[in-house]
Amino acid sequence: MAAHHLLLLALAVALLLPPSATADPDAVQDYCVPDAGARGRPLDPSLLPTYPCRNPSNLTASDFAFAGVRAAGNFSADTGFAGVSVTPAQFPALHTLGVSFARADLSAAGGVNTPHYHPRATETALVLAGRVYAGFVDSGGRLFAKVLEKGEVMVFPKAMVHFQMNVGDEPATVYGTFNSENPGIVRIPATVFGSGIKDGVLEKAFGLDPAELRRLEKRFGPPKTKLSEMED
Repeated sequence: MAAHHLLLLALAVALLLPPSATADPDAVQDYCVPDAGARGRPLDPSLLPTYPCRNPSNLTASDFAFAGVRAAGNFSADTGFAGVSVTPAQFPALHTLGVSFARADLSAAGGVNTPHYHPRATETALVLAGRVYAGFVDSGGRLFAKVLEKGEVMVFPKAMVHFQMNVGDEPATVYGTFNSENPGIVRIPATVFGSGIKDGVLEKAFGLDPAELRRLEKRFGPPKTKLSEMED
């Protein structure tokens, strides 16, 4: 009887959990390298679930290897940050495996990966070179941060705001892995000041005067188009 009750409880919890509380769906085959050629055009990440898998007999080791993170991406003049994100869009073999990764490079003397979060994934960050001040803020507003040396790893729980800053004299490199093939990224400064949120909201939320707000909006946006229910 006790086992029966436990089973019912487990089923109830599973039914009540929202989709966002679960990880990527489990694969039903060893792998599924999407066959982009079946549609006669480059791989469209938004249509990944609709692509057929390539025939395993036609795959080679090269299909499961990726060289796109051997070098840094393009550095931002404002932040000294360069990022290379790798999802199935760049590396098709990741499809259905529930993982993705990224390379982050921080220029010397203060390069910053600005506060951001990944709505669909937990991240582990390994410092490959340099000294990096890294941390996250939990939902209670508590900061967990420390300086990481080469070879050290820090974990950023799913959907927690986190950041990294180079505090060494040399460029730093961080390798991040995610437990989702599409972790998503929401950068706080650009999202807040570059998304077209009405001025009155931002002025009251951050105690900004109009001149300060104009300066921030000029740096981070606003975008050319705005999706809003309350356009001016």
